[in-house]
Amino acid sequence: MVAAIKTYLDSLAPWKLSGFTGTRKSSGAKKINLALQGGGAHGAFTWGVLDHLLADGRLEITGISGTSAGAVNAVMLADGMTRGGPEEARKRLAEFWRAASAGGELPPVQRALTDRMFSMMPFVATPVQSWFEAMSRYFSPYELNPLDINPLSKLIERLVDFEALRANTDLALYISTTNVHTGRLRIFSGDKITADVVMASAALPFLFRAVEIDGVPLWDGGYLGNPAIFPFLQATDAEDVLVVQINPVSRETTPRTSGEIINRLNEITFNSALISELRAMDFVNQLIDDGRLPHGTGKDQYRRLNIHRIDLGALGKRLAASSKLKTDYEFFELLHRAGLRAGKRFLDAHFDDLGQRSTIDLAAEAGVEWA
Repeated sequence: MVAAIKTYLDSLAPWKLSGFTGTRKSSGAKKINLALQGGGAHGAFTWGVLDHLLADGRLEITGISGTSAGAVNAVMLADGMTRGGPEEARKRLAEFWRAASAGGELPPVQRALTDRMFSMMPFVATPVQSWFEAMSRYFSPYELNPLDINPLSKLIERLVDFEALRANTDLALYISTTNVHTGRLRIFSGDKITADVVMASAALPFLFRAVEIDGVPLWDGGYLGNPAIFPFLQATDAEDVLVVQINPVSRETTPRTSGEIINRLNEITFNSALISELRAMDFVNQLIDDGRLPHGTGKDQYRRLNIHRIDLGALGKRLAASSKLKTDYEFFELLHRAGLRAGKRFLDAHFDDLGQRSTIDLAAEAGVEWA
């Protein structure tokens, strides 16, 4: 069993070398990796969390993993850190969410597409959106969107200096996508990161064509890695991973309307990969604790990762399915403020735990309910 797990982990390792290759200078801050979940417009909550973490100044971000909306936040954060450090990263994140809002820079047709992408579910709101909703019942994105319009592509290309980002070997960056042909997780890192990679990570199948990179068609990464945590087993010199989770795991009510059912199915689907990741992290940690896997940074060694989480909490359970339709800046600001508060609460409660222990019970989070 241990040999099989080690073989599996080794099979994941080759791509990591393109992401992080340097040794960082110590800043005195606590080192941490960030894993940013996708979740449409609710990604504005992650913006708020990141804003507080950056402003606090006690953390050194060594690696970032992102999927879908989390991938967008990840590249904005990484671009800002590359250009000018935490303050520039805060500026980049704020600029993106302002530009992507309903009062931002996108023209009407791209705005309708963006609203649909952020919603992650069928909806009817405005006449243009209603048209997209009706047409998508009968036509695929290849028929409905023949020009392959991707509303965020040019915005991200304008805001992010990908050439500088790819040259930054001091920050490990991982973007998750889904390989349409093989059904496997495909992760991009280092000099492979482009605007197309970010778009592939957020390419919902019923809205956008699969994004082809090196001849491989790719869909939204949320189906298989939302977000991916396992790269940090070997990729950076930090042993803490903070997951920013924006899809509620549990709800106390049974969905009854078609919208509620679709929304709950989305939440379960886009959380399943994370639950599997937590189960794997718990297993690897147990193997290391038992001395059956070598712990360290050398060849064939793996880190024992401390896992932490910031989520929407009670707010996530109160938000109705229709809230994913809200792309007005006021709603983004509301989520941003909630993220700021959540980031502060986490650091107030758990800063001393960083580098010492996990602050979530991995066994409980990834456990199976036996009847």
